[in-house]
Amino acid sequence: MKTVKLSQSSDLMPTLGLGTWQAPPEVIEPAVYKALDLGYRHIDTAFNYNNEEAIGTAVKKWLKDGKGTREDLFITTKLPHIGNRASDVKKFLKLQLERLQLDYIDLYLIHVPFGFFYNTDTLTPLIKSDGEYDLDVETDHIAIWKVMEECQKDGLIRNLGLSNFNEQQIKKIIDAAIIRPQVLQVELHAYFQQVELRKFCTDHEIVVTAYAPLGSPGAKDHFVNKYNYSPDAFPDLLGHPKVKEISKNHNKTTAQVLLRFLIQENIVVIPKSTSEARIKENSEIYDFEISKEEINELRKLDKGENGRIFNFLFWKGVERHPEYPFKLC
Repeated sequence: MKTVKLSQSSDLMPTLGLGTWQAPPEVIEPAVYKALDLGYRHIDTAFNYNNEEAIGTAVKKWLKDGKGTREDLFITTKLPHIGNRASDVKKFLKLQLERLQLDYIDLYLIHVPFGFFYNTDTLTPLIKSDGEYDLDVETDHIAIWKVMEECQKDGLIRNLGLSNFNEQQIKKIIDAAIIRPQVLQVELHAYFQQVELRKFCTDHEIVVTAYAPLGSPGAKDHFVNKYNYSPDAFPDLLGHPKVKEISKNHNKTTAQVLLRFLIQENIVVIPKSTSEARIKENSEIYDFEISKEEINELRKLDKGENGRIFNFLFWKGVERHPEYPFKLC
């Protein structure tokens, strides 16, 4: 598995990881074990995915079975939106370490830049009578980051990063940080290539990780059924004629081409799958190279902001939070 060196810790982060969003515990546990057997060493999860316990069980079993060591693995998880305050960082990190059955997290990200109030019994966001989420508008990124730095110093986290933050929000943390962000995880695929944000990250030695690197085909049913999204809002990137043409040139699937494209653009990818065949297929992206001409053709697919799928407006009222990260037309 190829890796990239993180700028401050010099830890090696695998450029391919297993994404686990929308994967229920009973499904993700065997999928993670199988992925590790197939050579994956990078597993990405989050408090909000509600599957940390299952992932922890799979990792523990894999280690107990003598398949590898803890040092071989790179586990990423995230501080949830309901924990976005300095006073809650250690509470959630401790809970997540317990769920994952780990002594430390390889990479801990602030999942989103905005915060919600929550039910302390269920650890779920509070929703007001009008259906809007109860926003904690006092979200203070610097205060949160300082506590995360303490946790890193205490050995509970090896690397710190951000997810879904915009350039201005990242810069504010960089300017105040002792330990600068090492990774930024954002939606990124051929239809939404985030070129300016990537350049900013390169200039600041921040590794970019792409979630939804295939255009998140699995998100369609979720958003249509749960949040009444229009099916037309979801692109068929895997079926694009140009992607199909390039895949034929290399005798690869369109998914493999889209992942390889991002890898060659120096982006870490975390495609989600629970199918053994797809998990294996997604890992077979290091034995071919897309030509410069093909790279340029794929770059032309970028739709800019019109290509964004995840704007978080399914959390009703979130756009009124002062730290909502995206511009709305």
